[in-house]
Amino acid sequence: MQTILIVVAAVLGSIVLGLLFSWVDRLVTARIQWRKGPPVYQPLADIVKLLGKETVVSESASLWPFLLAPVLGFAGVCAAAAILWAVAINPDASFVGDLIVVIYFLTFPSLVLILGASASGNPYGAVGAGREMKLVIGYELPFVLAMVPAIVAAGRALSRPGFELAGSFKLSAILQAQQNGAVAGSLAGFLALLCAMAVMQAKLGVVPFDQPEAETELTGGVILEYSGPALAMIKLMRAMLLFVLPLFIITVFWGGVSLRGWGLLATPLKVVVLLVVVVLMRNTNPRLRIEQAMKFFWFIVTPVAVIASVLSAYA
Repeated sequence: MQTILIVVAAVLGSIVLGLLFSWVDRLVTARIQWRKGPPVYQPLADIVKLLGKETVVSESASLWPFLLAPVLGFAGVCAAAAILWAVAINPDASFVGDLIVVIYFLTFPSLVLILGASASGNPYGAVGAGREMKLVIGYELPFVLAMVPAIVAAGRALSRPGFELAGSFKLSAILQAQQNGAVAGSLAGFLALLCAMAVMQAKLGVVPFDQPEAETELTGGVILEYSGPALAMIKLMRAMLLFVLPLFIITVFWGGVSLRGWGLLATPLKVVVLLVVVVLMRNTNPRLRIEQAMKFFWFIVTPVAVIASVLSAYA
């Protein structure tokens, strides 16, 4: 019963905070552009309005893959949020390999957008799906490599003779390793944090990595054919990601979430810092071409992640 309550609270909390962060993103963007910006309830109002509309499916679309994609994406983000919140509240809830499971669930949004756009029967959607696929190929490797310093730190903290470099794939072990200092406090951890933050921007699908949608080129691309509740689910999924991804990065690199003492002040500040980085990058950079984005991840982010991994192993 307690587990069910934690899962429900985690999902509802992530939805509320995700919508709030979505409003902050839109408000700051508006102020930078010398506009007033939306009221605080606008993201929720948009979701409610879409839920009351009809989902129109093109005759050329593959019905079930097209409609199932948003559900799978939303479920994946909810699962990731539930695991992260459960570990933050009770580290004993952590299980072997939960780090890998969370990374897996965080790939759902990109994969389901590829699935849904490919099944839409729209040529713009197909182009957007191709761009999304290229982005995933570009950023998933450095994202996984960026986890290595945290894994190595966890393995050393557990002090298992002969297995220090094998590390641990449990989030609780990573949190335990950060009791005397965050992973990002070392050079390897700081480089890995920068790589993870660059990938976070792409996973959120915002400028400079919004090529799959590219409203001025593809008029929405991967989400062009979606409407009604299906589109509402996609927008809600992305709003939740705006909170869940920073929560994951804080858990792995920045000492985790603490709900006691100074942690009640420090945790929101950490989230705000990551949110500010996302908003500033979005509003101060142009959209990259898809080949530029892939070169950025392959030839800049990936080498930095490799260097961070090597430094963590031999430091």
